[in-house]
Amino acid sequence: MDQIKAYMTKHHQDIMEDMKYIVESESPSHDKALLDVCGQRIQDLLERHFGYRAMLIEEKEHGNHLRFEYGEGKEKLLILSHFDTVWDKGELPIKEEGGKIFGPGILDMKGGLVQAIWSMKACKDLGLHVNKRIVFLCTSDEEIGSPSSQALIEQEAKDSFCVLVTEPPVAGSGALKTERKGSARYYVDVTGKAAHSGNHHEDGVNAIKEVAEQILYLESLTDYDKGTTVNVGSVEGGGPLNVVADAASIGVDVRMETEEEQDRIEHIMEELEPHTEGAKIKVHGGVMRPPMHKNERTEKLFTKAKEVAQELNMELKEESAGGGSDGNFTAAMGVPTLDGLGAAGEGIHARDEHILIDDIPERTALLCKLLYSV
Repeated sequence: MDQIKAYMTKHHQDIMEDMKYIVESESPSHDKALLDVCGQRIQDLLERHFGYRAMLIEEKEHGNHLRFEYGEGKEKLLILSHFDTVWDKGELPIKEEGGKIFGPGILDMKGGLVQAIWSMKACKDLGLHVNKRIVFLCTSDEEIGSPSSQALIEQEAKDSFCVLVTEPPVAGSGALKTERKGSARYYVDVTGKAAHSGNHHEDGVNAIKEVAEQILYLESLTDYDKGTTVNVGSVEGGGPLNVVADAASIGVDVRMETEEEQDRIEHIMEELEPHTEGAKIKVHGGVMRPPMHKNERTEKLFTKAKEVAQELNMELKEESAGGGSDGNFTAAMGVPTLDGLGAAGEGIHARDEHILIDDIPERTALLCKLLYSV
């Protein structure tokens, strides 16, 4: 058996326990206190396995970020992981059954974060020479668009020769992600005019009615042939049933494959007009992440990953994904970026979120071998 695969197999249970240790520390994106507690648990693992902690990058509104360095060399390799999740505290149970571990963020992406730690630890324990400086960045706000970490990620990527992202691989195929859609989020606030629903209905301007018109129009912009999806994911407004609603709002998520589509949708949102006489509309939000395209250097990086995978008797594929990640930022800078190097499983942002226990050694070994092979 491959030396690294044998190491990961030997420590399979230890890796799992570290994953559970991080997952048990729930960390919703909007809860700074819980995020910072989870960050301390990551620090505990780093100190236990390497004897030193990451540099703490403090944030006032968001969770603190962690920057950890391992190895020496002129070239820098950047690993991106995030530890915030989409789940509120107590929303998902943590359990192990049927060869799977379930829990909030276990797949997206605390499992991959722990695999990154063990990839570096294996290099240390096995005496593998890493002739580069590895910067391991753990951020706390990826699920909400990386508002406080984007600049940090781009600063680190600027002088990195490649970026490895420990988001999960494509479910089922285990493929790495070399392309991703871009994303945008918009919020449409509608102001109408309140009136008694029986006595003076004709005097009112129903904001909910206007929102309904906007939903139908915006959803109609979805174009699968162009790779563009428009999803109205939230609706708020109204009040007493005997009052014409004077306020309502919607939240809109948009995914696009090209910058041209991103610009087209942006223009549409900027020029959005009310359908109902007397209604007023205010739109805020915008582009969150540019599309992730592969370049020639990314192709070479994936070719190297395929060679490494063959040494582990793995057949590695590449695919395009609809969801975005922090890899979108680095790829847009022209930095070779491989995504999907985390734990394998299914259920991203779903209540059955889980990782596959038997795949842990192989996927961790793949990342480890990449660290000293690229």
